[in-house]
Amino acid sequence: MAKLRKNFLKILVRKYGTKIIYVMMIFCGIVVTLFLPRQARFRYEYEKGRIWMNKDLISPYSFGIQKTREEIEKDRNEISKSILPIYQNDTTISANELESFTSEFEVKWKNAKQPEKLKQKYLQTGQIILKEVYSGGVIGISKKFSRTGKHYNFTLLTNNIANQLNTLDVLTSEDAVLYINKKLEGYPIIVNRIWLKNLIKDHIQQNLIFDEDLTDKLEEETLNSISTTRGMVQKGELIVAAGSTITPEVYQKLESLRKAYEKDAGLVSERKQVFIGQLLLVGLALTLLMIFLYLFRKDIFIDNRKMALILVIITGMLIVLSLCIKLKIPSVYYIPYCIVPLIIRILFDTRLALNIHLLVVLIAGFFVPNSFEFAFLQITAGMVAIYSIKTLIRREQFLSSACLILATYFISYLGISLIRSGAIDRIEWENFLPFIFSVLLSLLAYPLIYSFEKLFRITSEVTLMEITNTNSKLLRDLSFVAPGTFQHSLQVANLAEAAIFKIGGNSLLVRAGALYHDIGKMTRPQYFIENQNTGINPHDEISYEESAKIIIGHVIKGLETAKRANLPEIVIDFIHTHHGTTRLDYFYQSFLKNFPEKIVDENIFRYPGPIPFSKETGVLMLADSVEAASRSLKEPTAQNINDLVERIITYKLEQGQLKNSNITLKDLEIVKEMFKSMLMSIYHVRIDYHV
Repeated sequence: MAKLRKNFLKILVRKYGTKIIYVMMIFCGIVVTLFLPRQARFRYEYEKGRIWMNKDLISPYSFGIQKTREEIEKDRNEISKSILPIYQNDTTISANELESFTSEFEVKWKNAKQPEKLKQKYLQTGQIILKEVYSGGVIGISKKFSRTGKHYNFTLLTNNIANQLNTLDVLTSEDAVLYINKKLEGYPIIVNRIWLKNLIKDHIQQNLIFDEDLTDKLEEETLNSISTTRGMVQKGELIVAAGSTITPEVYQKLESLRKAYEKDAGLVSERKQVFIGQLLLVGLALTLLMIFLYLFRKDIFIDNRKMALILVIITGMLIVLSLCIKLKIPSVYYIPYCIVPLIIRILFDTRLALNIHLLVVLIAGFFVPNSFEFAFLQITAGMVAIYSIKTLIRREQFLSSACLILATYFISYLGISLIRSGAIDRIEWENFLPFIFSVLLSLLAYPLIYSFEKLFRITSEVTLMEITNTNSKLLRDLSFVAPGTFQHSLQVANLAEAAIFKIGGNSLLVRAGALYHDIGKMTRPQYFIENQNTGINPHDEISYEESAKIIIGHVIKGLETAKRANLPEIVIDFIHTHHGTTRLDYFYQSFLKNFPEKIVDENIFRYPGPIPFSKETGVLMLADSVEAASRSLKEPTAQNINDLVERIITYKLEQGQLKNSNITLKDLEIVKEMFKSMLMSIYHVRIDYHV
């Protein structure tokens, strides 16, 4: 049953596979549009200090001029300073402490060693001083309200009756001790003043208690009552004239008009129309991307997995943008836009990365403030991100790329700030911090690439870089089991990589394909001439048909080995195609010569194919044949190498092995020259120059 269901799904995919692309695109467009902020877009772009390039702007209706953030903050600070802290007069404290003092006095008097007749005088004196202290009030000074000095005004609530006092009018705990000393000096009859002073002091507590909750509530209510506007612009009033400079005052009027317009445009009926407009723009951008892929990268266009990955990345980035706008983060530049071109560049190529980055930035530009500035910053940074990893060789390139992106942001921000403010000392450097945070987040591209590879079964240059390490298990096994084949693969890799770099192609992919193209020879290494170092050729003891079967079989064995080792499909393609459908002419001609009377099936001596289908696989086929043939040269002179390269490449062309590889005749000439030059270097051929 499960097998039947699986086959049914395969039939559906095969039959409707091309239509799935359009379904995914429509779904992506709808999802992105649903998440975008549903607000009308103010039609004008403006900046402080710039010239108003539009016609005279007349106010379409009356609206309040919004205060700037600095003005509101100034008002808040002034109001905060005017708020008096509230203290509660806790009368129970004085009563409790007087009672406690009396009780403790009775206990301690016995040890005071004073005449009994003075007991009542001591007690009354202590009670009088304690009452006077609490009558004046004991307070704790708050640093929060000591803004201009130690003392400040406050509101005292006594039984819900408010009085405004100053901390000078009451006592602190320290002042209370001084007050006790001074009062005791006025009672000559009190001989043991220190004893009585200490006893009174032990019963001094703050009875004026700061009411933080009530103070905060009063402050909050007062701050909430602050007006966010200053003045009005009346309907029909000129806001800014054509050709005039946008001053700070005019800029604030424009900002106020924009906010009023977007607020008024938030009606349900108009929100539906905004949704339709957004859907049209997003749909147009995605359609242009589809056209680009269809015309220039049809291999991606017909691959549903790759298309799904691209649409997931685009949708994810725009959803993150939408959520950040709705959450009203301090700056949209906290969002790591450069992560998109980095991921697409590593997983696909430069042109596609640039196209998708432009698409994402253009859509985002409709929903962020200062859209031109935003687009300039993100497009330039994205271009640098793409260019900085034109060829991925080391993981450290991610870090160097991040540094280059940050440098681009800095130069762009500095230039825009100088245009806007006109002076370097007026640049708000703290506004550059979001860019630093964004670049740090861009480094998440590395783990995301790994996740996308596993999820969508796509091979990135990071993976290719890892598998081209000659210390990997499979290549290490090849070097031990078939050292001659391993050396041959290294030489082929060098030839193919240099050639593809010259004509344009994925040099890292070619190197990976070259290193693994002959791993099938590990099964019977002694049957391949590069591994025969004992002078014994096992082919001498078997038939020509059996020899051909063993030689051709290294392709099949290589495919099996590669799949067991979980090598990427794009690398396995090189194993499959590196001999194309060529014929083993040595064994074929030997068979015809020795058995002229027999009817021969040519397919026995021919590789099953397929033929190369890309520049990379085509160049590898040529490099493999040229390198292998060059080992048979008895005299590797410049002329012999030249003739060898010409003969082999011409033969491949005549056999139709390169017709699907998208290699032009001009490319072939470049490849020939590269092969000749490198082979001469390998065999240390000295070229004679004649004047």
